[in-house]
Amino acid sequence: MRKSRYSEEQIIGMLREHEAGVTTKELCRKYGISDATFYKYKAKFGGMTVSDAQRLRTLEAENAKLKRLLAEQMLDNAALKDLAFKKLLTPDVKRRAARHLVEAHGLSERRACRLVRLDRSTFQYRKRDAGDERLRERLRDLAGERRRFGYRRLGILLAREGLNANHKKLYRIYREEGLAVRRRRGRKRATGTRRPMLLPSGANQRWSLDFVADALTDGRRFRTLCVVDDFTREALAITVDTSLSGVRVGRELDRIIARRGKPAMIVSDNGTELTSHAILRWQKERGVEWHYIAPGKPQQNGFVESFNGRLRDECLNEHLFSSLSEARTLIEAWRIDYNTCRPHTSLGGLAPVIYAQQTRKHRPGSPELRMGSAHRALNLEPKPERKANRLY
Repeated sequence: MRKSRYSEEQIIGMLREHEAGVTTKELCRKYGISDATFYKYKAKFGGMTVSDAQRLRTLEAENAKLKRLLAEQMLDNAALKDLAFKKLLTPDVKRRAARHLVEAHGLSERRACRLVRLDRSTFQYRKRDAGDERLRERLRDLAGERRRFGYRRLGILLAREGLNANHKKLYRIYREEGLAVRRRRGRKRATGTRRPMLLPSGANQRWSLDFVADALTDGRRFRTLCVVDDFTREALAITVDTSLSGVRVGRELDRIIARRGKPAMIVSDNGTELTSHAILRWQKERGVEWHYIAPGKPQQNGFVESFNGRLRDECLNEHLFSSLSEARTLIEAWRIDYNTCRPHTSLGGLAPVIYAQQTRKHRPGSPELRMGSAHRALNLEPKPERKANRLY
């Protein structure tokens, strides 16, 4: 998670409880944090009072304000040095310089005019060109007749009628009249099967994958790619990085296939990374069927959505990640524990790896057989079903 869920006063109260004799384990369980997070709190706020925390918060706010002022001053100096104009004398030159600062450096109009010492009314003034009305009118008429022609083709037609203009002037008028041709882009639709899915009856029959986003303590965002086997509920991989493109997704899937084998089907949503050309080319080359869920229907990908909830609740919300390497280490440790130790209720209380080992000994069958194998692994006898009294 990006920042602490508790205020400075609450954290100091937590440390006071620890000094009063409450153990670290009890505090972590009470407040829903990990041991590492508690010791980070202790290292930062240990020995402080509430007034000290408030004073520290005030100093941090003032320090942030000074840093922002210094950064703005440095940005102004860098922007002025980047100007290609040697002398800002005439209003026209100052107007072009201010426009360059706004477009290239993202400065506001007021700030750019203040840097080049130009009045805003002068910057906003637009020249009135005379003598181009006939050219503008004919250009609008031709653009209405030839709606898919650009300014170069329209310029050729104007030249045939004797209205000659160089390409720079023609393009300027073309843009001012708002005649730019819009590219025809159809709504991007995912390619793949849309038929109802059946529940898998064995491992590697169907994988599900999805993304989960979080942030480090310094505010940097990162994403996790979660891949789950829908039958055994195993977390096959949790890839953590700041950016996960379609090419990276295909590379991670190849790494899992090299260790585990190729799946019969992969289920995902319609995200841009998963509908990219890289993924479409990957599934065609590997011969893997890819099923895209209906847009806005995350329940159709319920296995990985449920896993995402467990990941966020049991790992991401408990830790403060200082760096990307720390996040990878803690999340991978949680994944191993999820696969090998954590009991799964839908598997009869077994961990996914233990359930996978049990199902390898028997041919996968109906849900009753699956639950029966889980109960046998726990040395439990499945309870006989009671026949309900029905009135006909």
